[in-house]
Amino acid sequence: MATVPNLSLNNGITIPQLGFGVFQVPPDETQRVVEDALAAGYRHIDTAAGYSNEAGVGAALAASGIPREEIFITTKLRNGEQGSAAAAFETSRRALGLDVVDLYLIHWPVPSQGLFVDAWKAMEKIHVDGAVRAIGVSNFLEDHLKTLLAGTKIIPAVNQIELHPTFQQSGLAAASRAHGIAVEAYSPLGQGQDLAAGAISELAERHNATPAQIVLAWHLGLDNIVIPKSADSTRMRENLAAAALTLSPEELDAVSGLESGARIGADPAEAAFSQL
Repeated sequence: MATVPNLSLNNGITIPQLGFGVFQVPPDETQRVVEDALAAGYRHIDTAAGYSNEAGVGAALAASGIPREEIFITTKLRNGEQGSAAAAFETSRRALGLDVVDLYLIHWPVPSQGLFVDAWKAMEKIHVDGAVRAIGVSNFLEDHLKTLLAGTKIIPAVNQIELHPTFQQSGLAAASRAHGIAVEAYSPLGQGQDLAAGAISELAERHNATPAQIVLAWHLGLDNIVIPKSADSTRMRENLAAAALTLSPEELDAVSGLESGARIGADPAEAAFSQL
């Protein structure tokens, strides 16, 4: 089993750099999928209130028998609950069956609501009270980060953003890191669309690896935290094995050269769905 490296966040806690995401995993399948992921060796699970599958994650944790301190759990504040973040956190914590959550994120800024600073202040209190080990954001662009940092005390530990070879958001990633904010990549494989690129196929053949392993190794080589998703246990293990693969600087550059500016998900500057 590959050894997954840990990254230190800006408050000193560590996070496994390669984790497992449960976006779009149906609630009635989540426990099985997460149990399979834990059995494969994952020790970092990423969920969200908006995914409606926190309870399945919690059930898998309880059934696994793995000591709580060995597993890193992330969940996120639903967009429609930015005005009631403390209560929303308690709902998530109960669903997960946890006393302490490792990382709690604002899922989207939803700038049209004008509530993310207030939500952050509520999360700061949750953090100070010890119910969450680190707090962060997701989908925050540079303007959102600037607004947040100007009006609050705690610098986010993480900014989780869409990031894959054809959509790297390098300016946003650099700006996040300049503030000491770790960059976490969701849709790290471009939802599969990036895997057929010639540069990735060449590297996969050279390293006797899967295209997904090449892309995940690229993320790891750039110090991104990365959370691939698969419901297939064989694919889970293949993805985790990317932690044992090292790409040279030239190979990293070959993958980085695939940038096309093609966003797959919603634009955080405009996204305003409630997730209810």
